Amino acid sequence: MVPWSSLLEAVFHLCSFDPTKATMSTERLRNEDYQDYSSTDASPEESPSEGLGNFSPGAYQRFGESNNTTWFQTLIHLLKGNIGTGLLGLPLAVKNAGILLGPLSLLVIGVVAVHCMGILVKCAHHFCHRLNKPFVDYGDTVMYGLEASPSPWLRNHAHWGRRTVDFFLIVTQLGFCCVYFVFLADNFKQVVEAANRTTNNCHNNETVILTPTMDSRLYMLAFLPFLVLLVFIRNLRVLSIFSLLANMSMLVSLVMIYQFIVQRIPNPSHLPLVASWRTYPLFFGTAIFAFEGIGMVLPLENKMKDPQKFPLILYLGMAIVTVLYISLGSLGYLQFGASIQGSITLNLPNCWLYQSVKLLYSIGIFFTYGLQFYVPAEIIMPFFVSRAPEQCRLLVDLSVRTAMVCLTCMLAILIPRLDLVISLVGSVSSSALALVIPPLLEIATYSSEGLRPLTIAKDALISVLGFAGFMVGTYEALAELAQPSAAPNSTNSTGAFAY
Repeated sequence: MVPWSSLLEAVFHLCSFDPTKATMSTERLRNEDYQDYSSTDASPEESPSEGLGNFSPGAYQRFGESNNTTWFQTLIHLLKGNIGTGLLGLPLAVKNAGILLGPLSLLVIGVVAVHCMGILVKCAHHFCHRLNKPFVDYGDTVMYGLEASPSPWLRNHAHWGRRTVDFFLIVTQLGFCCVYFVFLADNFKQVVEAANRTTNNCHNNETVILTPTMDSRLYMLAFLPFLVLLVFIRNLRVLSIFSLLANMSMLVSLVMIYQFIVQRIPNPSHLPLVASWRTYPLFFGTAIFAFEGIGMVLPLENKMKDPQKFPLILYLGMAIVTVLYISLGSLGYLQFGASIQGSITLNLPNCWLYQSVKLLYSIGIFFTYGLQFYVPAEIIMPFFVSRAPEQCRLLVDLSVRTAMVCLTCMLAILIPRLDLVISLVGSVSSSALALVIPPLLEIATYSSEGLRPLTIAKDALISVLGFAGFMVGTYEALAELAQPSAAPNSTNSTGAFAY
């Protein structure tokens, strides 16, 4: 089975704006041993509690190709990997927390998430140096961490560490795919319903009566065959072209969204500083869904020409992401207030300019589906294909891909509310990968070498809070799902909003 981190490495290697440097064939993925790729070693003198700030440049060694990514390309990959549908759901998340508590919580979650990324990199370097390996992925790092723990039971069951990481990765990636189905259906439904009333005037306060069309779940079924055909593309070289289109369309859309929400911001005095405690878990799920980029950290670092610069790139990139999240979440809620929906695109005016923004972002999300789907497909596919006769392997491969896409579509149909899908995926799987596992990994890795009590207390606190967010966020999302009467309107009834 191809390691999932290698596939993530390939996927994010495709996401730059230079298609000549962002391609890798499926044959190469299957024939090369990515454990022979280059990585970095941490200095053996490094204290476990010092984080990434004191890495010695001399401790980094390069064993692989010389044409790896530059610091700027790595920064672009990092930004691209953290910007998606989760960003568009943050204004509603801020509403669920409050105009004061929401931005502050986003800042805290961002700092903690980046710290956990640093812990993962530090532990990976530790095992690279200790085991004389050029690279270890997330799953390997957790497995080796359990093997290093003082508990005999954990050492005997260390292989479950890798399986746990793979499980949460599959859930997260397929959860992203479910979110994409709901996002595409909601945005296309709104564009179609407002088509007859769409104007060229994006500034006047005009009420638009939407023409009802078919249910959003029928739109999901309409997208199903096209997404099935998209995932039949198994060559990353071809997917890189779609990735370039997705990057361009989403970038233009974000610029236009910011251009709108910064104009004539209403008086925020009527917005609550702190929202109800019952809605805060929904905020947590959406926020951690947006910040869940930890799975790509090690692959990105492994592909850098100068990996000693990665800690700086990580902090710089995530600082940009955090500022982007806080600004869009806060400005979006300030602009639209209580009427904010699961995606801010659904609140944009129904004029041709912003209808095109919805379509552009939807096009980007459509093509991104294939890249998000690639990773879980390559983890799951060998289990079925290896058990099929040689002459049937292609048919089995395509059949399993079709079944997986249908599964994501079915789950999206069962939970057709975009805000709940995002919150549920974030609470269930993203919190485990981003907040719960890394601190426990640090304790297991360095417990035999001695950890300061303050470090142990810090790691325990992060894991406990992450697990609490997992439990409460999941419960609240399911409770909201069980109360359809409390669900917000699925369509936006205003073409532009009063200022």
